[in-house]
Amino acid sequence: MWRGTPRLRGFGSGKNTRHFRRMPGLLRLRSRYPGDAVGRPPELLDPDSEPVPDASAYVRRYLGRDDVEVAREEAIWHFDQLPVSLLTTATLDWVRAAVPGVPVDERRFRPNLLVRTPPGTPACVADEWFGGTVRIGGTPRLRFERSSERCPMANEAQQDLPHSPRILRALARAHDMRLDALATVARPGRVRLGDTVELL
Repeated sequence: MWRGTPRLRGFGSGKNTRHFRRMPGLLRLRSRYPGDAVGRPPELLDPDSEPVPDASAYVRRYLGRDDVEVAREEAIWHFDQLPVSLLTTATLDWVRAAVPGVPVDERRFRPNLLVRTPPGTPACVADEWFGGTVRIGGTPRLRFERSSERCPMANEAQQDLPHSPRILRALARAHDMRLDALATVARPGRVRLGDTVELL
């Protein structure tokens, strides 16, 4: 989190908005929950995927600035638009085909959920779900509202993904800069790897 003054607090990011401050290099860092993560904070990993002992001290050195700290999210609303972003493998495959030679995976688009779709599923199939509700596994339900307009973050370099402006250009030409499906949580519950997604 970028500290600043009380009125200027926000989150470090690859872009500048009301709640985000651009801090080049952050996308080369990752975090993870340890295997015995119950009640424990996540670990910060350096660009070589090694855990660091003091996350705030490391980030300050890494960015060359002393006005940042790694903190648990609390009162600051930091979603770009809506709480859940869903992306399908059909859409991801379409992006790969649109920018041959550019490494593309879901990290460029930061979805909360990546849904594996059957072969032959059209790209951007989730556009057809807007206004509808899906059930994931047994309990959780999401209500889809709209797609998100993508920003230059999709082009940014991170770890083994190089910078490439071709990605956003392809989205602009083919789908009005939009990608994924944004949703609100209609019924909370646990989502597990391999759960089926059913349109209700």
